[in-house]
Amino acid sequence: MKLGKDEIQKICLGGLMLIGLLYCYFAMLLGPLGTGKAANEKKTEEFRAKITAAKKELKQKQDMEASAPQHALVLKQINALIPDGSPVAWFPVRVTELFKQYGLDRTTTRVTQEAPEKELAGYKRLTWGVEITKADFAPMAEAVASFENNELLAEISAVQIETTLDSIGTQRVLLTVNNIVKQ
Repeated sequence: MKLGKDEIQKICLGGLMLIGLLYCYFAMLLGPLGTGKAANEKKTEEFRAKITAAKKELKQKQDMEASAPQHALVLKQINALIPDGSPVAWFPVRVTELFKQYGLDRTTTRVTQEAPEKELAGYKRLTWGVEITKADFAPMAEAVASFENNELLAEISAVQIETTLDSIGTQRVLLTVNNIVKQ
């Protein structure tokens, strides 16, 4: 069977149309579908990461809510330990009275620094300088130990002891005390 000129043209035209159809199918239909699929997979992974982060945050908030009564109890206990009024009015008096019990009459208490407490909102940390001008070693050690045990919201962060040659048995003591108080 011999093909005529018209039939060869029709076959060539049909082949060109098939090639054009295949090109349009892959380039215009499957190509955008592939890029859209890749973009959707990327967005899905981003959403999964956000969902995981949200679940972690939700778990933290639930843990916080569960521990809230315990923290409320701790705050109530802290509030019970802090007297009303300005700390400048009550803290030096407490320190002086405690050291007088051990025979250390010459005490001077001054505020040296004030900073907000990072872990407790609504509270601040005061740094006090306590100077005891004349102290014997044994009563001083007992007084410092008693201070650490009785003042639960205060801590002695530094102790400096100075002696002089003229009074060897007594020392001058400088204490740096940090105390938590209400703002």
